[in-house]
Amino acid sequence: MSVSIVGIGVDSVEIGRVRKACEREHFVKRIFTEAEIRQFDSRKIRAASNFAGKEAVSKVFGTGFSGCQPAEIEVLRDEKGAPYVNLYGGARQIASQQGIKELKISITNTVDTATAFVIGCGGSQEFSEEGVQ
Repeated sequence: MSVSIVGIGVDSVEIGRVRKACEREHFVKRIFTEAEIRQFDSRKIRAASNFAGKEAVSKVFGTGFSGCQPAEIEVLRDEKGAPYVNLYGGARQIASQQGIKELKISITNTVDTATAFVIGCGGSQEFSEEGVQ
């Protein structure tokens, strides 16, 4: 299988700013999916990590959130805690148009900052039913 890098994106956010924004229910419902909200019920820092991940994915696209909504980019953790990305709606369409078959994401946090790095990979791999992973 041949794999190529289609795009890269990185974003850092101040954890305190995202936590403050999350006090507004409208912000939370506009930015995060129900599955994301369930995952950061116990770990509020994940809201900032996920927000940085969404921004980094939008940078992989090179479009920002033009053509998609932040909630169409879902950042979750597997059973071992490793982050992964699912795409829906406009975000999935953008990825498909750009030949992105897989997104690799890494997230790190300091006391004050959450940073996400994402690589968009292309190649012969097909989309899963749930979206790009």
